[in-house]
Amino acid sequence: MELFSLPSLFLLSTLFVFYIFKFVYKRRNQRNCFMLHYECYKGMDERKLDTETCAKVVQRNKNLGLEEYRFLLRTMASSGIGEETYGPRNVLEGREDSPTLRDAHSEMDEIMFDTLDKLFQKTKGLVSPSDIDILVVNVSLFAPSPSLTSRVINRYKMREDIRSFNLSGLGCSASVISIDIVQRIFETRENAIALVVSTETMGPHWYCGRDRSMMLSNCLFRAGGSSVLLTNAARFKNRALMKLVTVVRAHVGADDEAYSCCIQMEDGDGHPGFLLTKHLKKAAGRALTKNLQVLLPRVLPIKELIRYAIVRAVKRRITRKREPGSSGIGLNLKTGLQHFCIHPGGRAIIEGVGKSLGLTEFDIEPARMALHRFGNTSSGGLWYVLGYMEAKNRLKKGHKILMMSMGAGFESNNCVWEVLKDLGDKNVWEDSVDRYPELSRIPNPFVEKYDWINDDTMSFIRVD
Repeated sequence: MELFSLPSLFLLSTLFVFYIFKFVYKRRNQRNCFMLHYECYKGMDERKLDTETCAKVVQRNKNLGLEEYRFLLRTMASSGIGEETYGPRNVLEGREDSPTLRDAHSEMDEIMFDTLDKLFQKTKGLVSPSDIDILVVNVSLFAPSPSLTSRVINRYKMREDIRSFNLSGLGCSASVISIDIVQRIFETRENAIALVVSTETMGPHWYCGRDRSMMLSNCLFRAGGSSVLLTNAARFKNRALMKLVTVVRAHVGADDEAYSCCIQMEDGDGHPGFLLTKHLKKAAGRALTKNLQVLLPRVLPIKELIRYAIVRAVKRRITRKREPGSSGIGLNLKTGLQHFCIHPGGRAIIEGVGKSLGLTEFDIEPARMALHRFGNTSSGGLWYVLGYMEAKNRLKKGHKILMMSMGAGFESNNCVWEVLKDLGDKNVWEDSVDRYPELSRIPNPFVEKYDWINDDTMSFIRVD
């Protein structure tokens, strides 16, 4: 006696194939992470920190002596930062030594809501605030109660079942960490839409002391931020700008030297600020190396990896010492990557990463220009670099972009995006992209206006 007839077996097998197909399709979509849109903050003209304004801020600090003035002005002159970056309101108003909670909230509201308003306006008809399933906000130095995610939810009247995450203390690489969190949630939730808001609060943490290692943050950091809209819904694929290929995170904070090279603290006189030590470069190199050891095999072709392994083995047999003057990691990154989005943390960081990876001036130009135009905007900085690439019409369908970020901890968090269509939006660079890179080659006005900072007869100490 037959348990199943032929039609029944056919039906069962069809259902089995259907459910297998459905499972595979669902898993594939859950692993997707599409970028629908991104917006960067651009302040008003009255918020610009030009030469005169920066000099006035420096001169207001009564704790500084002649040598400290010279150190700050010379650092500004060689920082690679231009005349059009944006500063926090309380600093521009001369209240940097007495910030209030209202100042911090005002700075965050202006950046977050400006980028979110523009993002929702650009995606009107596609996504609304009530469609958001996941919200991640990262601001390292400001963790109020209620949280900043709650502030965003209240402003846009988002759903009650939204999953929100408020990140603090993660430094300049928090944006990539946020994307990693979203991607992991996407693996367990289909057809979801996520928002990542990345910024930093500068005003309440302006350093008013005289410790040179803590003065550097005032020279480099500027007001800025970004908002990014992500989804794993297949129906949005044709509307998406990019697709996430991979994310890799590396943390070397177990080492005391690396942990303390980039840290928030008070100086000997009780002035709070952010300390950047001489060990920062070493920690950054170590973290980046650990990261790329995992990331590059995922994105470079096997042929290049085999070539590198053979060349390295041969060199090791010939000599155990590195050849004088050699640089770079030995891999040709251009075999699998077309663009390099380096965090615009400072001129030395950009040039150091470029040299270690064997990149050309063309490759590091976006990071250098983002630093010049907007300064170091902490976790939002990567998106200004990406915006420059797009505004210059460099991003073509099929291109892959390596985003490299580093932050306190010490961490290196990187990701790779694949461009899904030719991109050419002028975005936040609309009023300035045509002036770059030429504008960055103009000598810093500090050098001419404050030429006494290089006059060694004014001091017994040479400031390098």
